[in-house]
Amino acid sequence: MARSLRTDFLNAPNAITLVRIAMIPVILYFTYVESRVNSFVAGLVYAVTGTTDFLDGWVARKKGLVTVIGKFLDPLADKLIVMAALVMLVHLGRVAAWVVIVVMAREFMVTGLRTIAMSEGVVIAAGQEGKHKTAFQVAAITFLIIHYTYPVDALVFSFDLDANRVGTLLLYFSLVFSVWSAWVYFRDFVRAVYGPPRAAGAGPGERREP
Repeated sequence: MARSLRTDFLNAPNAITLVRIAMIPVILYFTYVESRVNSFVAGLVYAVTGTTDFLDGWVARKKGLVTVIGKFLDPLADKLIVMAALVMLVHLGRVAAWVVIVVMAREFMVTGLRTIAMSEGVVIAAGQEGKHKTAFQVAAITFLIIHYTYPVDALVFSFDLDANRVGTLLLYFSLVFSVWSAWVYFRDFVRAVYGPPRAAGAGPGERREP
């Protein structure tokens, strides 16, 4: 059946992905023009944009609207949102440059391995480590964007919440899971591509002969 690029590009899940990409300049603007209000707005927008990374894929599967362009846009949006925010945070001196280098290296490695695996007819499922990495990453960048210290008054105690310090700690946690998930993916890739062929349905990292 012939595909229409316009129809595929503008269907509901891809429209959600495009809206998420369109939020990147908004996040960067409010982060760059520093103030308590702007930083809070930027953090809120980033949190919503980051935590809805599942929404476009869920809608696509639910409505039967999985498309080729969607398979390209969805991971692209996720990476652009993270990388744009981290580069801006490096510019503002809130994140060390080496952290971004590690994150980018991990993404390039996994993307490259995934491309090679697909060309070999190999399916490697994403591990739980990658999901933990994403969760810590979204939380970390949100706090780093908010940046300022806020007083918190609870029922029995009160304290000052240093958003920048919390974000930095969470970012280091995300780095641990980034490296771990990259190693697990590489290990499964080697086993699947260079190991003996497995029967269909053998589990994550199975080799499927083309």
